[in-house]
Amino acid sequence: MIMTAFRQQHCLSGFLSLLFIMTGPSASLAESFVIAASPSVAVPLQALGRAFEAANPEVTVRLVFDTGLALRQTIATIENRGPYFIGTGPIHLIAPGGDELIARLQQKYYVLPGTSVSYAAVPLVLVVPESLVDAPTSFESLVQDTHLRVAIADPGLTTLGKQTLQLMQSFTLDQALQDRLDVAADAPSVLDHLLHGKADVAIVYGPDAVQERERVRVVATSFDHIQQPLVHSMAVLRSCPDRRRCEQFLSFLQRPEAHRILAELGYRPMSQKP
Repeated sequence: MIMTAFRQQHCLSGFLSLLFIMTGPSASLAESFVIAASPSVAVPLQALGRAFEAANPEVTVRLVFDTGLALRQTIATIENRGPYFIGTGPIHLIAPGGDELIARLQQKYYVLPGTSVSYAAVPLVLVVPESLVDAPTSFESLVQDTHLRVAIADPGLTTLGKQTLQLMQSFTLDQALQDRLDVAADAPSVLDHLLHGKADVAIVYGPDAVQERERVRVVATSFDHIQQPLVHSMAVLRSCPDRRRCEQFLSFLQRPEAHRILAELGYRPMSQKP
């Protein structure tokens, strides 16, 4: 069973927490495979970890979560202080929410060059309440359906909003929808506005829609019209204790089973290196 640890404290306390999960009572039951990740990718990593464990019963996937700078500091601590020298470090892979952190760690040679693999991208989707019968079937159809109110995230405050605006501009929807937009603070607020009748349709990320799949349904999906899509990648740390196992996990991400899991969670599966 996957074991997770959410850490918001100073990188040193997080480092000690990591040591604890590596030496806890269950550590001897199976080989530990540790992925340091951002909380934003917790759901797909937990699902992928369970599938990997099912195919490799001798392995226990352990997920250690931290945010942005704290995750970077933790990796730097592990890489720079003994007794964790090259080949004996406790973390195998790093899986941040975006690729910027991987690039920074590669510059420091904390991540092995050439090991970064993109495994999922985040599409934008058009969603409607599950109860809506006469729903639009595409983003373009929003131009003809002039009565529909559209909920979106604030382009000035969120990445979701910025990418939504790009999508609307690519479909020349920005002018057509100008008087029909309901601008919300973030993705949860967008869905809340939709479900409480403030809008008829909404544009959110695919994984956000999946979280509300009992109450909303996806009627259109777009990825190619996003200028800078959000892509999730993993990379092998320099101090990884078992590079063969890392390669095995990264290869697993490219298999049909992993792609099915990611698609069901609202992501666009990927197998190519960035």
